Amino acid sequence: MLYRYRTFVLTAFAVLVIFFVGACKKEQPSPVGECGKDLVINWDLYSYAPTPHNLVIPPTLPQTMPMPANNPLTKEGIALGRKLFYDPILSADSTQSCASCHNIDYAFTDNGKKFSVGIDGVPGNRNSMALINLGWTNRLFWDGRSEGLETQALEPITNPVEMHNTWEEAVCDLMKVEQYRIDFYKAFGVKEITPTEVTKALAQFERTLISGASKFDLASTPGTGVFFTEQEDLGFQLFYSETGGDCFHCHGDGARFFTDNLFHNNGLDNVPPGGQFADKGLGAVTGRPEDNGLFRTTTLRNIALTAPYMHDGRFATLDEVLDHYSDHIKPSPTLDILMITDFGGIGKQLTPDEKQALIAFLHTLTDTAFVNNPAFKNPFD
Repeated sequence: MLYRYRTFVLTAFAVLVIFFVGACKKEQPSPVGECGKDLVINWDLYSYAPTPHNLVIPPTLPQTMPMPANNPLTKEGIALGRKLFYDPILSADSTQSCASCHNIDYAFTDNGKKFSVGIDGVPGNRNSMALINLGWTNRLFWDGRSEGLETQALEPITNPVEMHNTWEEAVCDLMKVEQYRIDFYKAFGVKEITPTEVTKALAQFERTLISGASKFDLASTPGTGVFFTEQEDLGFQLFYSETGGDCFHCHGDGARFFTDNLFHNNGLDNVPPGGQFADKGLGAVTGRPEDNGLFRTTTLRNIALTAPYMHDGRFATLDEVLDHYSDHIKPSPTLDILMITDFGGIGKQLTPDEKQALIAFLHTLTDTAFVNNPAFKNPFD
């Protein structure tokens, strides 16, 4: 009886301790409430009256961009998103920003690196994608795991091999900066910052990263006086020919994005029936075996600036890419049907001259105005 009584007393005491500790925790202020509490801001000096921003879209691209109703473009939102894109404040140790892995000089890819390296020195396992014309895209990342730019922007901050932060800490750091408090109020009318406003601002800036002023665009527009060379024109013909390079099925969309924004297995790896892909790609997101080894078609705009290539950066040059499609398609259970019917399961068997003509054409997709646009550059420089 004494043992049971003592057990009862200890159990009851433990329950009371847990209850009171929990009660105390509930009474503690939230991290956001604590962060920036010493800042005294006279909000009467500022107003929430964001200015609508009208995108100027090049004539070779669709003249309307899908826009979420709860995040219209404003000058204040875009300016804030640009600052956040370049500010390392969002990373756990304030050493990396979005721009660390998406450099404007490389069409917003990672400085020619195969894999990006996070704040802890840990490399990722996929190549950094170019941030070009994403406002027309609804499936992001190589495996399409995010729908929309607002959703995509949530991940890098907390990814353990990227910025390795928590949203609580990231928001807390922003709340301690008076200018950010003011900027968020002007853009979104909030005095306390949340992840929602951070991702909205980043998405607004990224929607402005529009590329459509390459030599290809000028040559495609009457009256510009810009024309292809003989070699570039041959590359153009091969690009759009089923008996030539046959690139257009996945990259020659009528909207001129040079991607179909779909997912394909383009024959990179030899995987026997029942075998495992080193990276399942879309299949890891959907759980469907038929999606294993499928990856999002990347845009070919500014492709000459975004080496290395493929989801794992395995090809260092465009020559290697053309060699793959010419002679080195490999079999696997989910190999794209076009790789079988149009590429014969092996490749297009291109001649050296045809490869060089295709590469010459791909260089016409370089948009120097895009990578030199002052509106896209680091605002802190």
